[in-house]
Order: sequence, then C-alpha cells, then structure tokens
Amino acid sequence: MKVRIGISLGPAGTPGQFADAVDLLEQAGVDSLWLSEITYSPLVEPFTGMAFALARTRRLKAGTGVSVLPGRHPVLVAKQLASLAGLAPGRVLPVFGVLPAQPAERVLFDVPDGRRAAVFDESLRLLRLLLTAERVTFDGEFFTVSDATVGTLPAKPLDIWLGGSAPAGLRRVGRLADGWLGSLLTPAEAGAAVKIIQDAAAEARREVEDDHFGLSLPVTLAGNGHGIPAPLLASINRRRPEADPATLVARGWDDARRMIGQYVEAGLSKFVVRPASPGPFGPFLDGFVRELLPIQN
Repeated sequence: MKVRIGISLGPAGTPGQFADAVDLLEQAGVDSLWLSEITYSPLVEPFTGMAFALARTRRLKAGTGVSVLPGRHPVLVAKQLASLAGLAPGRVLPVFGVLPAQPAERVLFDVPDGRRAAVFDESLRLLRLLLTAERVTFDGEFFTVSDATVGTLPAKPLDIWLGGSAPAGLRRVGRLADGWLGSLLTPAEAGAAVKIIQDAAAEARREVEDDHFGLSLPVTLAGNGHGIPAPLLASINRRRPEADPATLVARGWDDARRMIGQYVEAGLSKFVVRPASPGPFGPFLDGFVRELLPIQN
C-alpha cells in the first residue's frame, strides 16, 4: 500500500495566512492539503480554499476533510467538483460527512427531520451519477432532475470518500463510497472500522480499494511533555467521552511516527496530520517534513 501523509493547516487556515501556507506546502513537496468545514470560525471555506490552492500550485492535491453533503443540492456540488477536476486534473479529493463538526451549525444544512441519513444516501447516488454520466434523469424521494448535466466530466472518475465512525456510517462507505477518512480512533478501532467497511462492500458486491482507508491525526507540540491543549481535550470529551485522549492524539513527532505505524498495521495508508496546539505554521511544517515525510513509500 502507498502510504501518503497530507496536512491540515489548523490556525494557519485563515485568509490572512492561507496563501503563504499553501506556498510552503508546495515548496516542501507535501502530498495534499485538507480543509476542514467549520463555518462558525475564521477558517477558509473548503471549496473556496481548494480552488485557491489548486490555482496557486502545480502538484499539491487538495481535499475536504470533511464537508457536509446533506443540506447541499447534489447537482451544485457535482458542478463544483467537475469544475475543479477540469481545472486541476488528479488533484481533487472530496470527502463528505453527514453532520457538521459543530452542533450549532446543523441549522445551516437543513434537511427534513429524522431523514438526514436517507438524504445523505440519495445525495451520494445522485452525485456519483452526475460525475460519471453525461446527462442524468433522476426521480428520488428528495431530489428530482431531468436531463441534468455538469459539463465535461473527469477523464478518471473522482473518488468519493466519506468520514464518520458510527457503524451505520461505516456500512454506508462500503455500500456507496470509494474510501474512508476517520478521526479520533485508536489503531484497533480503526482496524475494526476497515473490516466493517470491507464486509459491507462485499455484501453490496462492490470493492473499496485496500489503499483507500485513512485517518486524521491531531499532533500536539504544546506544553511540557507535549500536553494535549484544553480545546482539543474538550472536543474529544464531547465526541468520545469514554475514550482516553492520550490514545487519540500524537504528542510529539516520535509519537506521531509510532501511531502512524500502528495505523498502517491496522490497514490504513492515508493520513491527514493537523496541528492541535497553537504556534506558527512554519516550524510545524518543518517538523512534519523532517519527521513524517520519510514514512511515505
């Protein structure tokens, strides 16, 4: 399996720092940039940031990690992706999820009460059709289009990855998606997730390629002993109250290398490393290049 390690900008993902950070990634030979969708924050919106980064670079890939699909019309999303793929072939990496990371933002992605999962499934089916067929007529429960087109399609169909870690979400990856990007899971939990996805794919008579399993890994360099910052602890306690945060966060570069090795043994090969502690982006990137890029094969 090809191990690839991309990076999320963290605090450097704001408009005032974004361009310089993108330039540094391109110059350093980093594989990919990943943009979080957190609307109520200073961070650049993912599709806007992808377009900017792809236009500014020639090699860097750009992905969403993770954008919400339910609450967006699939035709408009397909048009955005087809446009980006036409402008930057082979460098567009869409990953979608069912819910925003911030509970307060759910009202921004409006769907019928109790039907978010069903909307997600139908959105994924329509999105894939639009990205693989010249014209699409579709009559579903939530979306109806007639003779829809998004223009020139990618020569190689875009891989559509999903996030999430709930069993139903993992089975959705197996049934409908091309890959998975998890977060806040131990290596053992991530390995179990891979198996659920593969079993669901086999049941649906599909295949998710072996090297299409990934994880977002927070790395903290803050404090004595690389302590986990309070905001990250609060986020983990909200999302994984039963978990030991020390098993989900890499505390320093040695720990990051060790954990990535364990995830690779569990069947994962794609990683998004994100700075979890305050500090300038340049030194974090220097450490990333020095300590983690040699792991790639």
